[in-house]
Formats: sequence, structure tokens, C-alpha cells
Amino acid sequence: MAAILIPLALLTAIGLAVLWPYSGPQLIATDQPPRREATVTAVHPEPCTQRASRQCGSVTVRLTSGPQSGQTVTATIPEGPGSPVVSTGDKIIVAESQTPGGPTQYAVLDHQRGLQLAVLVGLFALVTIAFGRWQGLAALAGLAVSFAILLAFILPAIAVGKPPLLIAIVGASAIMFAVLYLTHGFSVQTSVAVLGTLVSLALTGGLAVAATSALHLTGFGSEDTGLLAVFLGQVDPRGLLLAGIVIGTLGVLDDVTVTQAATVGELAEANPAMGARALYRSATRIGRAHIASTVNTIVLAYAGASLPLLLLVILGGQSASTVLTSEFIVDEIVRSVVGTIGLIAAVPVTTWLAALVTAPR
Repeated sequence: MAAILIPLALLTAIGLAVLWPYSGPQLIATDQPPRREATVTAVHPEPCTQRASRQCGSVTVRLTSGPQSGQTVTATIPEGPGSPVVSTGDKIIVAESQTPGGPTQYAVLDHQRGLQLAVLVGLFALVTIAFGRWQGLAALAGLAVSFAILLAFILPAIAVGKPPLLIAIVGASAIMFAVLYLTHGFSVQTSVAVLGTLVSLALTGGLAVAATSALHLTGFGSEDTGLLAVFLGQVDPRGLLLAGIVIGTLGVLDDVTVTQAATVGELAEANPAMGARALYRSATRIGRAHIASTVNTIVLAYAGASLPLLLLVILGGQSASTVLTSEFIVDEIVRSVVGTIGLIAAVPVTTWLAALVTAPR
């Protein structure tokens, strides 16, 4: 096992060194007004002129940041879909704009959510540690490593124009090596899970390339990709789609591979006389039950994330064949189907590897 994993770890390290965005991405220049924190002291409602607006008028606020901190000013509530609804005492964000020769104007932008978000994240960490104890703490450390690799390597490297699919595979491999060993410790079972995950990721990436090529997908299935192409012409939209498939599959893959490796280990410990074939058959039956529920989870997760899009499709009045074969829908189908196939492949691959190294010789 070490003879395979050590070269793969070295290749991952070399890939990180070669693809690392040393210069950093070029930031997009935006002409955004200054944002100030404020507290609402009074609300002055007015009739709305736009049907989709939920609240109109203005608010009196006390600024709590910026050069005018402590001053009381009036801020308008913008009309239109998605406009914020505020009440007295709410902590909000206002945009500050200065007209030449005129007074400073303020408009309500959003609510402040820092404290509430910190409480929610703290609760998540507390529950994880309370149940998992030291392993829960290690899992949180692994989560931090995943975010660090994503923010420091994957996203900046894609932004400077490096190949997105290659970056995703290298970044995902780095995450797997770091997170699985950090969370589950150095053991044969963990090594099997790492190798099974890497093999399944490679299969997923290869299938994603074949599927996007056969279906003539350009990567412009979403408005976000089109906007990126305007500001960052060096980013490959199709490669970005492929990278998204690989990274999106990663989180579920390690769940399956770790479970299968642990299952084989527990079966071998309970019955040391079981051979590799018997271990494989027994663990695969458990894996099938796991996959049956996980497949539904993946599809529903994609559907849940795409609910606004699905509603627009239903209201569009187009035929089912037209809708299902349009690129923005096919993108989501490919993500779901390719990710699921990679997930299914992870079960026999990981189970076979675990049975080989665990069975008595």
C-alpha cells in the first residue's frame, strides 16, 4: 500500500508546487460605494410602487462604523425583489454615496449577520466535539484544512487561468491525504480509504470529460459562468464545470470509502477466518444499502440547490424534451449522474482493496 500511496503523495506535492498561483489572481475592479454598519432607530413606511417589494420607505439609523460613526442619518429602503425588511433595533449595512455638491445619501443594503453566524458555527463545532470527542475535533481541523486548500490553492489557481480540472484533481488529492489521515489517523484502513477515494476521483474526472465532450457542453450553463468569462477571459468555462463535478463529488466519496474500509476491518475482526472473497461479498452487501440511500441524497441535494431554476422551467411552458436537453439543465444532470457513478464505483474499488490487505494470508 505504501509503495502506491507515497508516489501518489509526491505527485500531489509536485502538482501543488507547479500549479500554485504564486502571483495571485488579478482582482476585479468594482465601483462599489462604501459600506457602513448601522442600527435602526425608527422605521418610516411608505406605499410601494413595485409589486414585488415587501417594505418601502426609509429608516432612521445610527451609524456604528466609518468616519461618521455615532451620527444619526436617514437611509432609504430600496424597492424590488429581494429588498431587505428591517425593524427598529435591527443591525444593518447601509451604502454611503456622495453626490458632487450635495448631501451624503444612505441606502439600506443588508442585515449584519456576523454574530448570528458565529453562534451557529460555534453550535456546530460544539455538537461535533461533544459527539465525536477527539475525532470530532480532528474532523473540524480537517474541515479547516479543506477550506484552506480551496481558498489558498484551488480558487486562486483557477482564477489565474491554470487548467481547472487538473487543479481540482490535485487539490482534491491534497485534501484527501491531509483530511483522512488527520481525522482517522495513520492506519491500513485509512490508507485503503485514501487510495479508494483517489481511484474513484480519477474515474469521476475521466467520465466527466467524456460526458461533457459527448454532450457538447460549453460550461456556459449558468449566468455566473458567463459573468466570469466577461471579467476573467482566461478561465476555461468547460474546465470549470469539470472541476465543479470533481470537487462536488469529493465530500460524499470519502464518506463511502471510509465506511467501506471500516466495514471490512470490523468484519475481519469479528471473524478472522473470513477470506478476501467472503469479506468482499459481505462488505459489498452493506455498501449496496449505503449507496441506495446516498444516490437519492445526491439527486435531492442537486434538486434542492436548483429549486428556483426548476420553478422557472415549469413556468416556462416549453416541452419536456426541449427543457431536458437545454444546456443549463443538462449541466445539472451530468453533475448528478457522473457524481453518482463515481460514488457507486467507489464501493467495489475500496471494498476490494480493503479485502486484499485485511484478509489472512
